[in-house]
Amino acid sequence: MVSYTRLFSPLTMGSCTIKNRIVSSGHDTVMVNHGEVSEQLIAYHRARAEGGVGLIIVQVAGVHESARYTSHILMAIDDSCIEGYAKLASVVHQSGTKIFGQLFHPGREVMESQDGSSPVALAPSAVPNERFRVMPRALQISEIDEIIDGYAHAALRLQRAGLDGVEIVASHGYLPAQFLNPFLNLREDEYGRTPENRLRFIQRVLEAVRDLVSDDFVVGLRISLNEHDPTGLDEDIALEATSQLDHEGLIDYVSVTTGTSAALMSSGHIAPEMHYANGYTAPLSARMKAAVGVPVFVAGRINQPQEAERILANGDADACVMTRALICDPEMPNLSATNRSDEIRACIACNQACIGHFHMGFAISCIQHPETGREIKYAQRIRTAQPRRVVVVGGGPAGMKAAAVAAERGHDVTLFEAAGHLGGQILLAQMLPGREEFGGAAINLEREAGRAGVNIVTNTVVDVELLRASVADVVVVATGARPYRPPVEVMGEPIVLDAWQALRGAPLPPGHVVVVDWKGDWVGIGVARTLAQKGHRVTLCVNGYAAGESLQQYVRDAQLAALQRERIEVMPLVRLFGVDDDTVYLQHVLTDEPIMINQVSGLVLACGHESSSSLLSELATLGREVVGVGDCLSPRSVEEAVLEGLVVASAL
Repeated sequence: MVSYTRLFSPLTMGSCTIKNRIVSSGHDTVMVNHGEVSEQLIAYHRARAEGGVGLIIVQVAGVHESARYTSHILMAIDDSCIEGYAKLASVVHQSGTKIFGQLFHPGREVMESQDGSSPVALAPSAVPNERFRVMPRALQISEIDEIIDGYAHAALRLQRAGLDGVEIVASHGYLPAQFLNPFLNLREDEYGRTPENRLRFIQRVLEAVRDLVSDDFVVGLRISLNEHDPTGLDEDIALEATSQLDHEGLIDYVSVTTGTSAALMSSGHIAPEMHYANGYTAPLSARMKAAVGVPVFVAGRINQPQEAERILANGDADACVMTRALICDPEMPNLSATNRSDEIRACIACNQACIGHFHMGFAISCIQHPETGREIKYAQRIRTAQPRRVVVVGGGPAGMKAAAVAAERGHDVTLFEAAGHLGGQILLAQMLPGREEFGGAAINLEREAGRAGVNIVTNTVVDVELLRASVADVVVVATGARPYRPPVEVMGEPIVLDAWQALRGAPLPPGHVVVVDWKGDWVGIGVARTLAQKGHRVTLCVNGYAAGESLQQYVRDAQLAALQRERIEVMPLVRLFGVDDDTVYLQHVLTDEPIMINQVSGLVLACGHESSSSLLSELATLGREVVGVGDCLSPRSVEEAVLEGLVVASAL
């Protein structure tokens, strides 16, 4: 039994004490209603508060009209925000959880417009942003004064709404960090030239906030140590600035993170994907703890309570930010506190439905826990008044989720799987380089089904005759998909494998292997890397503009970096036309120009999948309720499979 004595000890910041040291940090949810708190956002945070988290820090709120960096940002620029924040604070407080709000101005870090036209971005100086390709205008002194005043009055509004504190966002290259950074702050006035002047903006913001709010209202700071960018904020400058603010009594705590929004690779640290080590930022928070006297939070792939306990025990931080862990399992704190850590659904840092949804403008969720973001409809399992006998065919993610939810609702559920193990394509996904942790999704879903009381039968192929002989009232078909082989001209006897065969170790002759990638997801990149690591020269041919186009940006960038390091050639904008014994024939997708790759020893197809839907069609004559879920309806991803399992089982 693991003891979490430090994790579940109280922590005091100023006059505010939180019941444990698990923090949900500010993160965009895309659950905002025209800049104000929505019922969806309240339900989302209610689930985490009821799950036992000690502190919720609500996502960024703009402090000035020019702070609208997305079309779905909270705004705190007038009193209309107070009512929504008050309802949110009341709900969170009912569970004994404290709640802070983030105060925010992006400076030049503007992601999108409000109406399709590009907005004017403001910054200390006219230095462009690399990632969003934004050229800002330098702030005038009068505008700086307006923004400082905006921070102060936004803080007062959140205090009037009943929140317990605010956090000034100086992390990830946003406006306060831009003032601190000598590469970005080229001003010649009282806000530039010297370290003391560059610190002045944050000082005046904090002083203005302190002047308006009461002494018992917490004021914290979030800042990046090491922005991982050649022109990013220097780690020592950030440390010295924070130390000075602490010395002046302006902050009650500091939340340490890393990276910057301004550059492609460094922005990946905003939500580090699975190739980053758990808790990899702890050395940074340890440096901060040595520099300040206030409590220090740390964020950076802390997805399990034992990892958080280790960081606290080492003295590297006073509290741990576990935001994505709570997106994946809102009950994680309660499960940890009651010695049920084995039941925790651990985040695998795939980034697909959390920050991936945010980047697409959709409410965040989780591929393992699609109830996230859908709490109003699916947070509570509604027990059925008429239990039925349910057979689920297929033990991939769709089948496991459908079986678990149906059993939780009181149905008698049997799950059949043809293979010896549950997991479906997850078992293949975890074989890809840098994707090993993805296998946790299968483990978590299987545990859910087991705890729910599902009768699991493996090594059994289900056909119509078996189902006709069964007593099932409902059959859920989750038979998945198989590799798709496109119609191409084949001459001679070339070695042609699909991605599944290549991952399972089917032999390929030494030499140059071409991987054709139609979908632009993990599979083509992963197979190419697998073969390169086995010693093959590899060319990855994609029909899009770049490899990994279907992946969330932070994940894609990490994989593109790996392709570069492993010297895998990427050929964009091509489609497969044919293959012979030693040549792969391609066409340019924009010009139809023929392209040949000679002296090839093998071809691997990563061309997506086609549904295994024959059983679903055959069952139409069975005379019982039959429903399909997941890839047998249309080949997609784990996210859609698990979501459909939830939706279908919730309706039984």
